[in-house]
Amino acid sequence: MAVAGVAPTSGLDDGPALLDELLELAEQARLRGDYRTGAAHARRAVAIARSAAGAADLARALHCLANQLLRLGEHEASIAASRDALVQFERTGDDRGTCLELTALGMAFSELGLFDEALEGLAEAREIALRVGERSLLYWVHNRIGVVHSCMGEHEQADVHLVHALELGDERDIEAGFCILNNLADNATGLVPALRAAGREADAQAALAAALDRAAQGLRLARAADHPYRMAICLDNLGMLLGHAGRYPEAFGAIDEALDLATRHGYRGLQYSAWRHRASVHRLRGEFAEAIRGLTQVLRRAEETGQTPDAMTAHEQLCEAYEQTGDHRLALHHYRRYHLLERQARSDVAAVRARLMTHHFELDNARLEAENARLETELHRVRSRELEEDKQALQRQARQLDRYAHEDHLTGLPNRRWIELRLPELIAMADGDREEPDLWLAIIDVDRFKGVNDRYGHPLGDEVLRRMAGLLRDGLPGELPGAMVARLGGEEFLLALAGVDARQAAEACEALRARVAAFDWGRLAAGLHVTASFGLAGHRRDDDHGALLGRADAQLYRAKRNGRNRVEAA
Repeated sequence: MAVAGVAPTSGLDDGPALLDELLELAEQARLRGDYRTGAAHARRAVAIARSAAGAADLARALHCLANQLLRLGEHEASIAASRDALVQFERTGDDRGTCLELTALGMAFSELGLFDEALEGLAEAREIALRVGERSLLYWVHNRIGVVHSCMGEHEQADVHLVHALELGDERDIEAGFCILNNLADNATGLVPALRAAGREADAQAALAAALDRAAQGLRLARAADHPYRMAICLDNLGMLLGHAGRYPEAFGAIDEALDLATRHGYRGLQYSAWRHRASVHRLRGEFAEAIRGLTQVLRRAEETGQTPDAMTAHEQLCEAYEQTGDHRLALHHYRRYHLLERQARSDVAAVRARLMTHHFELDNARLEAENARLETELHRVRSRELEEDKQALQRQARQLDRYAHEDHLTGLPNRRWIELRLPELIAMADGDREEPDLWLAIIDVDRFKGVNDRYGHPLGDEVLRRMAGLLRDGLPGELPGAMVARLGGEEFLLALAGVDARQAAEACEALRARVAAFDWGRLAAGLHVTASFGLAGHRRDDDHGALLGRADAQLYRAKRNGRNRVEAA
């Protein structure tokens, strides 16, 4: 249960003072582990900053909110707040704020499994930290890079960055000190068994001894601060390390204390971790029946609450536990379930990436529109002074910004924002009373595009998308003046065909499919061959654009299932 915060005392009309007080209350709540109260104060601060404050204050409020949401497990919302904060930091030229925000963003990306995005942002943060020359910024960057590598299972690489962060840390900064000690201990829970599995027992023992010492130091700091979240997470890691050291009674004691704290304070992620670690210690002790009972409970709770990563971990550990007991039938069952969820998790990550990309585009467009508005205001000033040359330059910039807001920068095609504006107009003009639709939409997906990026690299992947856009745009039949093509995002394109019947729509799609398949892709790279799948759907009475796109998307999946490089229509 969250602890109630102290209500602000500043008058409601005192905007700047109230903003500062809310941010101070949010920080106090964060320091005592009461993230829900902290998030509530931060949201109020953001609302005040948007209406009455400048970019610097809005950046502070958004940064505070992003950090609270990260601890609450609301990772997509945290990313949205961080990205908005980055815009404000950039506007004010605050390199330090930009660097800190990129490190926070890296953590949220990592929690969602978006490791490429996390490391890309952290690399940018490192460049800023080096340019600014601030030791504390480099500490946080290397700390976060280490955590990302640890989440990826690259424990030795993680240890290099985390130890470097420890060397950069300031002993006077209690929070930073706890953070790096705990992260080193957490990484060691994966590093020690990995070293043992590789036959490097001496290295494993050295890593374990160092980690136990660091976990004990971190726990002393957490207890001194009377911070329940830090105590719980540190005790959980300490318990697992004690298990690896064969000190089983102490291990269970630490994990049970962590579980009690997590349960009392509503730290759901830490509850799952403690349950898993308790079962892992039973396995280390050879108590497989107890381990299986504990993991089965973890699995049941994870399935009830829809926690796919926790369910995957439970299936993986149950597979290993049953294999150790010789029950190969149940081991195989959990092995299959793990890989089924792994495929689902990859799809979930792709869906998250698509949602975040859409938000990123919307944020970019909002920035462009704000700049467009600024230019329009400046244009009015120029007109009043009759400076014709300046006026024309501003008009060109305004037109260019308008084009950027509605044009995909990679392919030159209209973008998703343009689709959202234009598609409702096309639907409004469609004749819903006809027996046969006269508006058709096709969603086009480049087949196996991830394989192109993986094999040939992203620069060639970008060139494939540019060529695909040209093939689709230039291949539109001249006798269909109502045809238009746009980029939905990623490797997906949208084809709109107005004023045509089902036969004409299908023939147009088939002609474009054949044009893509016949193109000499080998000119771009030896062995490259690219095809596309089409999902075609016609407008129905009372359709909105979401329903029409949904049917086209369903046909696209049908085309994928039926072998790709084909047109499927509804």
